[in-house]
Amino acid sequence: MRRDIFQAIADPTRRAIITLIALQAMTPNALAEHFDTSRQAVSKHLKILTECELVKQEQKGREIYYLLELEKMKEIDKWIAQFRKIWETRFNQLDEVLLTLKNRKDGK
Repeated sequence: MRRDIFQAIADPTRRAIITLIALQAMTPNALAEHFDTSRQAVSKHLKILTECELVKQEQKGREIYYLLELEKMKEIDKWIAQFRKIWETRFNQLDEVLLTLKNRKDGK
């Protein structure tokens, strides 16, 4: 089942997992140590992240490590960027209004 990446990042535990593996590849056991949940619960979160292609598995010996899929993270960033432009424009407009009001107050 293909899941939506935004459903995946909606969960705070999955966002925390993404943050952890952004720093380094980790096994499910290593990840589970960071949460007050079972390894099975972490594995379910990893399954969802894998289905969304936000993380990928890499076998190293007998261990499976999870790594962040940067291309999928870029997809999220691209979606957010459109709003970033809107917010920056509005903040710039607000700066101009505030500067105009300050200049009027100062008699300039």
